[in-house]
Amino acid sequence: MSVIQASIPLFFLLIGVELLVARARGSRAYRLNDSVADLSLGILSQIADIGIKLATLGIYAWVAAHWSTQRLGAPGWIDRSPLTDGGPVGIGLDAAALASWTAVFILVDFLYYWTHRLSHRVNILWAGHVVHHSSEEYNLTVALRQSALHGLFTWVFYLPLALVGVPPRMFVTAYALNLIYQFWIHTREIGTLSAPIELVMNTPSHHRVHHGVNPKYQDKNYAGVFIVWDRLFGSFQPEEEEPVYGITKPLGSWSPLWANVHVFADIAHGVRRATRWTDRLRIVFGHPGWRPAELGGPITPPEVTAATRPKFDPPVASTVRRYALVQFVVVLLATVKVLELAAVLPTHQTAALAFYVVLSITNIGGLLEGRGWAYAMELARQVTLAMTMVALAGLDLVPALWAAVAFGFFGASAGWVMRLRGAGADRSGEDAPATSPNSF
Repeated sequence: MSVIQASIPLFFLLIGVELLVARARGSRAYRLNDSVADLSLGILSQIADIGIKLATLGIYAWVAAHWSTQRLGAPGWIDRSPLTDGGPVGIGLDAAALASWTAVFILVDFLYYWTHRLSHRVNILWAGHVVHHSSEEYNLTVALRQSALHGLFTWVFYLPLALVGVPPRMFVTAYALNLIYQFWIHTREIGTLSAPIELVMNTPSHHRVHHGVNPKYQDKNYAGVFIVWDRLFGSFQPEEEEPVYGITKPLGSWSPLWANVHVFADIAHGVRRATRWTDRLRIVFGHPGWRPAELGGPITPPEVTAATRPKFDPPVASTVRRYALVQFVVVLLATVKVLELAAVLPTHQTAALAFYVVLSITNIGGLLEGRGWAYAMELARQVTLAMTMVALAGLDLVPALWAAVAFGFFGASAGWVMRLRGAGADRSGEDAPATSPNSF
């Protein structure tokens, strides 16, 4: 199990704490549809990482083994644990190992800063990273809103660590700790911290700026852990008023698949319409806001306020929201199990399980948008899963009790979908209040 997967219970505990604090303060920090979309994208990212991490870490390990400076006689990194037995409290510190791990952690954060900065400045990289910014809320579930494709592009920026011989274990651990640190800064419930912390560390205040769509906040505060990189390289912006969150061209969808590909689609559309090869290349590798004159010229982000930028919030029946929440919880638990089994299951079985996870979160997104197709797809999914459990039980591949429970759930869910569809619940907002029907 990876460090990030092991942290999942802590993530959900902190999400629960933030939700309780927000409720006590009377703030609407969460909307069901947005948070389900955030977590669905986190699920899709983890599913995609099963294959991506295996390939990219294999390349990293090969470079570290064959091209590192240690082959030229440079000293090696100390990758043993900095914690030892002993000391006044039973735990001691290995100073040399601690210095080695600290250096790797700082180097990872430095490379993260530049990778992140380029991901906002190069359109093809932005196409992957945009997933994380497309939520119009700002809470801890947004921290888990990650791209399924961005890892295909960013791994190359960490190869300098392999060239200087940083062992794969040290790199993976330091990178995971870097991402885990960034989880807590995705909140509006923590204001500005003391000056020394704000000066050195990335904080919720700094990172709120980074997620702002306001022109003065865009392309600022790229830091992972240490905000000093932004201060040194001219990309720092303090928080002045609360940002309006999201992206310049709103996503307008709860689909995890569309969230991952919509900018790639925009790039492909621009390349097809451009007439000069230099313009086509710049559409792909230039700034995300650049367009040739024939396509309207560069995009200038407009000034925005909460009043002029309404959030995407299609109203759907409360019965549909309840169904979506129940199904999402089940899919979330199933995903945790799939990630646990991925290392031991045959590839085709892992792929089959992953397919149904992706289909499930896609259907849930469609239901929360009030899409008619989602009801037919969801009914087909539940019936197929119910029949699959019967077949598996008949082949003695799953215990009869487990098969019966699963069959009962999928069968009941199929009946639930039929009642929702038959009652016309896909007519938007039939029983939803006019204001924020999806708020927690």
